[in-house]
Amino acid sequence: VQLQACGGGLVQAGGSLRLSCAVSGGAFSSYAMGWFRQAPGKEREVVAGVNWSGLRTHYSDSVKDRFTIYRDNAKNTVYLQMDSLKPEDTADYYCAATLGGIYMITLGTGSMDYWGKGTQVTVSS
Repeated sequence: VQLQACGGGLVQAGGSLRLSCAVSGGAFSSYAMGWFRQAPGKEREVVAGVNWSGLRTHYSDSVKDRFTIYRDNAKNTVYLQMDSLKPEDTADYYCAATLGGIYMITLGTGSMDYWGKGTQVTVSS
């Protein structure tokens, strides 16, 4: 299973970005999908997760009401819409997949089965 994330970049505080993660080589609709991030000098942390159908989502408190995770099973792609970005959102963002359901995403990085490479997001003040 391969995961390819893209959409990162440089944006001013208050701006928006949309990250995409395309999945190949597996049964995409079987996976719960998550977005994680890692800032310099910090541990990787969960940002958001979505279950296989897209009907259940999970967000960290730091991004709730600003970020939206959703998926398109026909395109084997999961998205992260990031609005009202803050400098503290600056990090490398990673998508990941798990067969264990959305609950596994809430447990953190060790519970994911597959990872993509990161895409860098920089928010300037």
